[in-house]
Amino acid sequence: MRTYPARSLDGMPLTGMPKESRIITGARATLDGRRRGLRGLLPFLGPAFIACVAYIDPGNYATNIQGGSAFGYNLLWVIMVANLMAMLFQTLSAKLGIATGQNLAEVCREHLPRRMVYAMWAGSEVAAMATDLAEFLGASLGLYLLLRIPLPLATLLTGLATYGILLLERYGVRPLEAVLAGLVGVVAVSYLIETVLSRPNWGQVAYHSVVPTIDSRSILISVGIVGATVMPHVIYLHSSLTQNRIVPRSEVEARRIFRFTIPDVVIAMSLAGVINMAMLYMAASTFYGRGLTNIADIPSAYRTLTPLLGPAAGIVFAISLLASGLSSSSVGTMAGQVIMQGFVGFTIPVWLRRLVTMAPAVIVVWLGINPTETLIISQVILSLILPIPVIALAYFTQRRDVMGTLVNHRATTTLAVICAGVILALNLLLLYRIAGSALPGLG
Repeated sequence: MRTYPARSLDGMPLTGMPKESRIITGARATLDGRRRGLRGLLPFLGPAFIACVAYIDPGNYATNIQGGSAFGYNLLWVIMVANLMAMLFQTLSAKLGIATGQNLAEVCREHLPRRMVYAMWAGSEVAAMATDLAEFLGASLGLYLLLRIPLPLATLLTGLATYGILLLERYGVRPLEAVLAGLVGVVAVSYLIETVLSRPNWGQVAYHSVVPTIDSRSILISVGIVGATVMPHVIYLHSSLTQNRIVPRSEVEARRIFRFTIPDVVIAMSLAGVINMAMLYMAASTFYGRGLTNIADIPSAYRTLTPLLGPAAGIVFAISLLASGLSSSSVGTMAGQVIMQGFVGFTIPVWLRRLVTMAPAVIVVWLGINPTETLIISQVILSLILPIPVIALAYFTQRRDVMGTLVNHRATTTLAVICAGVILALNLLLLYRIAGSALPGLG
């Protein structure tokens, strides 16, 4: 649980406080009642928008396009459910950072046995690398499709571009947030244009967003969609983004900061959810609706969009893919640093982390492995690892000795446990299907 500074009779801290940034100054004005409305909310917006970048990464393109082309609108409900789970877990992650002054990885290191901590660290690093593989490949594919440059060269340019974005953090959090939010805006506008061009069946969109439809053929894609939507690495990252952003001066103020954090999560995650649904219903309308049910990779989707919807559709698609890959790869590197520092207590330079995490993508490209198949497999890996941070988050946020007055209500913990159970059940079902394919007697 976070400790709060001793205070004088006039309410001011007795200990020295660091020089306040514009974010903190604005937040203090809101907390003291001197700012209200949208202007009062602005200082608290940002962390969830960085986190939401990971929810619209190129892995989502791969799973959503394949899901929409193969099964039409049927899997929209999977995105809806996964996005609601993402809202819950990102809210709990933000709350943990506010309540404890630590990120989830640091809390695990403090309260769990060392062997378990190292095992969690290893699994989380695998998740971070799987994530960065998807994001890096996506940005490289976007450059390749737009500029027709060789894919190996595109991977190197992507590495330089994402490293440049990460360097913005030297100038404070707002420039980085602004660039990442701008890239999210590019993806959102791109899919608004794609929606106009593809003209989806809105009745089917509404129906399949709330009515579950699934069969044995769609299990793999469904698990991939969950893995691409609820992201393990940003569950760790979000708590890091809130732990010292606006430091509460009392438990009452901590509760108020958390209340202002909820709109940040709801707005950012809703935007990510709408974009994901647009990816799938665009594929359903454009490909499935025309009998093209075998669009299984991103380059094929790009090449098919142009003759069906015109050249603008293909260009917009490639631009959105590039923006998605650049932004999410930057966030993936940030999350990797948080995971390493939190679990094992040390960091490596950003440029070295960038080189290490881009290595798998470079290997995939140079070996000529199908990038989209690699993207989907990476999302399944993420879904298999996802229960680790989800269970840890549900466990710690229900402990009063960790959370103080921000401890979960019983209903919140119950809902988190149910969501974790759904994820585990999907993973077990996937493993059963894989085992059944390898050993027909089990299927």
